[in-house]
Amino acid sequence: MVLVTITDIGTLITRYPNLHGGRLIIAGTGSSVRRIAALYKQGYSAEEIAADKPHLTLTQIYAALTYYHANKEEIDQDLAEEQAEYERLSALHYSQKQSQQ
Repeated sequence: MVLVTITDIGTLITRYPNLHGGRLIIAGTGSSVRRIAALYKQGYSAEEIAADKPHLTLTQIYAALTYYHANKEEIDQDLAEEQAEYERLSALHYSQKQSQQ
């Protein structure tokens, strides 16, 4: 008789109000779904992401990608907001640096 372990994929993604601004993370890790989605959007496969992040299992990576595909609009908006904030801060830093010269 072979024992099969079944994982409820709903337990693999969670959210903590005090971690990553309340954004979704892979349960038991500090890795955000958003970060996995960003790597995926950059062209990395699930296997490449897992190789780059050995603390995550392929199952965890696929759970994050499944959440991303099921909630693409939410995650893409979050990524766009993060990019806009990065660009705003970068421009502010550049203008402050220029005014000091």
